[in-house]
Amino acid sequence: MKKTTFLGTVAAAAMVAGVAGAGTLDDVKAKGFLQCGVSTGLVGFAAADANGNWGGFDVAVCRAVAAAVLGDPQAVKFTPTTGKTRFTALASGEVDMLARNTTWTFSRDVDLKFTFVGVNYYDGQGFMAPKALGVTSAKDLDGATVCIQTGTTTELNLADYFRSNNISYEPVPVETNAEAQQQYLSGACDVLTTDASGLAATRATFEKPGDHVVLPEIISKEPLGPLVRHGDDQWADTVRWTLNALIAAEEMGITSANVSEMAAKPGNNPEVNRLLGTEGNLGEMLGLSADWAKNAIAAVGNYGEIFEKNIGENTAIGLSRGLNAQWTNGGLIYTPPFR
Repeated sequence: MKKTTFLGTVAAAAMVAGVAGAGTLDDVKAKGFLQCGVSTGLVGFAAADANGNWGGFDVAVCRAVAAAVLGDPQAVKFTPTTGKTRFTALASGEVDMLARNTTWTFSRDVDLKFTFVGVNYYDGQGFMAPKALGVTSAKDLDGATVCIQTGTTTELNLADYFRSNNISYEPVPVETNAEAQQQYLSGACDVLTTDASGLAATRATFEKPGDHVVLPEIISKEPLGPLVRHGDDQWADTVRWTLNALIAAEEMGITSANVSEMAAKPGNNPEVNRLLGTEGNLGEMLGLSADWAKNAIAAVGNYGEIFEKNIGENTAIGLSRGLNAQWTNGGLIYTPPFR
């Protein structure tokens, strides 16, 4: 079954050249909305409320791109995708981009022919277990049953970790985060494994989050970020530099609250002026309006605002910036210059 799914994904990826050749930026402008692939529901990152309105850390990237291209952050239609279906959805043209917890890897870039435009969250795979289980380390999990989403990097990471530590486990495959949560809480598995941010997001939805512990081990590198199809450089540039604009805005002190004023009254910082479109022609180079970045920042805020609003320490998710702090604060968040 896994082999069939993989081959289907590869076959879908083979359609990339034809789909990309259409020019995604022109297509999005023509239809008047962005079709964005997201997760099926991960609180803080991408989830729909009771009225069907999507929000979250990854959703903000979709809305920023829509604001940059169309001037309207609401001009987005969301397609929920699982670990298995996400790549087929992108390769076939069902979605214009993916903005969900997807790890940038060699094979996804080179073999499946996707372009990762950057990293919006540096993560790593971890484990969560009930406190009642009495384990304090992943190395205590010999013989455990482990809930794991299929079609993800976590499957191979899990096998590698247990093999290298000479311990055994029994996988309990699940398709979605909701199914993983249900199986874990029902006791169908001893442990849940996924990206550490996903564990924090999942635990935040529990009735008694304090009854569960995230174990200290981080067993992998999981650079998560938006991706598009190979072969459409203009669209890749559009999504890449929109993400970069959000990151640069935080570094430059540009926020959703002050961006309009800073654009109306240009200051002495040439890079700020170029970013906000009051100097130079960066928007024209992208095929967008001069105020593309201003529109994106005004719509969703800078990177730091997006982080704090959706997953930061004052939210139920409670994530610290850590590696996702700006490079000026010891983190890995960094953007090339706007010039």
